[in-house]
Amino acid sequence: MSFLELKNVSKGFAGHPVLRDVNLSLVEGEFVAIVGYSGQGKTTLMSMIAGLTRPDSGAITLEGRPVTGPGPDRGLVFQNYSLLPWLTVAENIALAVDAVFPAAPAAERAERVAKYIGMVKLSHAADRLPGQLSGGMRQRVSVARTLAIDPRILLLDEPLSALDALTRANLQDEISDIWQKDKKTVVLITNSVDEALYLADRVIPLTLGPGATLAAPITIDLPRPRDRKALNHEPEFKRLRAQITDQLLGYGARRQQTVTRKLVLPDILPEDLDAPRVNRPPRRPSEEKRETVATL
Repeated sequence: MSFLELKNVSKGFAGHPVLRDVNLSLVEGEFVAIVGYSGQGKTTLMSMIAGLTRPDSGAITLEGRPVTGPGPDRGLVFQNYSLLPWLTVAENIALAVDAVFPAAPAAERAERVAKYIGMVKLSHAADRLPGQLSGGMRQRVSVARTLAIDPRILLLDEPLSALDALTRANLQDEISDIWQKDKKTVVLITNSVDEALYLADRVIPLTLGPGATLAAPITIDLPRPRDRKALNHEPEFKRLRAQITDQLLGYGARRQQTVTRKLVLPDILPEDLDAPRVNRPPRRPSEEKRETVATL
């Protein structure tokens, strides 16, 4: 039995299809990345896995049980951090820990908060407010908050897309290290092929909508731990990057194909402003009469 499974999942809004017949099967401990263009339904897909949105049709199951709503077994890291600005780093994380482990002793909850702050290397900033942190630090708080509730599945909804290149690379390394330590099941949504190849066991392209769906998964047989510099010289990495990039570009090229149509202009002419305004009929080319007037 699959750990997480989506069967023929479809979703639309206001009568417009967004996702259609999405099928996905994950084993426990797997790291899967879904890559695709912006606006094609990646976040909608993640929201359905998280239980924040219900599919119009199809089924989502976790260990054979239907996903009908959000729960602590699925931790979602948002793209926009979603931190409470009036709480410190420690307090933001403690809020989640207290909600999921209300019966745990206070000392144990505090220890858990400190553990995950340390895991993302923010112990020195535990008492700072989000407004006192850089974008990369805020995203690390968001990751720590999600990890602190010990979810079975970690859902990463383009968490690094708004960061500068250097900060993004550093956080990719941290996510990779954390995954290799805990081996949680991870679903990453990204529009970066290189990021997907660096982090994932499988990469799954998302086709273009309306009615986007998941293409065939591509297994990433690159050894771990992965070295970013070495990968750039790895022939298999280059082959996989070219394969996935060409596949995504192919979707875009098919969308850009144009349809040539014959335009039929209406049988009507501009209004004759010199004619009387009462009962002024429309002018039509077929009704125009040409007369030759002789001048004296």
